[in-house]
Amino acid sequence: MSLFKGHADIPDPDKTSLPAEEDAVLDKLAKKAVERGMSVPAILFLESVKPLNFIASQVMIFFEPVVQSVFNFQDYNTLRSALEKRESVEILLLKIEKYDAVVLGREKRIKKYMKQVKKDWTWYQRYLGLFCPKVKIPDEVLNPPKEKPDSEEGAKK
Repeated sequence: MSLFKGHADIPDPDKTSLPAEEDAVLDKLAKKAVERGMSVPAILFLESVKPLNFIASQVMIFFEPVVQSVFNFQDYNTLRSALEKRESVEILLLKIEKYDAVVLGREKRIKKYMKQVKKDWTWYQRYLGLFCPKVKIPDEVLNPPKEKPDSEEGAKK
């Protein structure tokens, strides 16, 4: 039994209870945070202000005339309405973590590929960085093929 109203289930970021436009805005915001390498500060900030998400949406209403006069945001009202819902911050956190895991996996594959390529280089290329050849990273490393689910393998047998 919980002391607080509602349930403590963690929402699934792929199956959200948010409308499509709010989900798209949260998805866009999560991608921008990961793209700029700010996933850890974003997660830390969102975790610390998670209980204040409704207050943040009300502050956005207060500053809306100032923001709309300086910038022309079409997604401003959508983000504000998404922040009014308690589960939206948790969904945003899960989306940031999901995209960050994808970027981290890609960086690991690139690092592993570069380690293999550098084995063929001479010592002055490897350690001094002189006369290094241009390396084109293949698409298999950047975007690995999607793994097939186990259900398809079971159907083939």
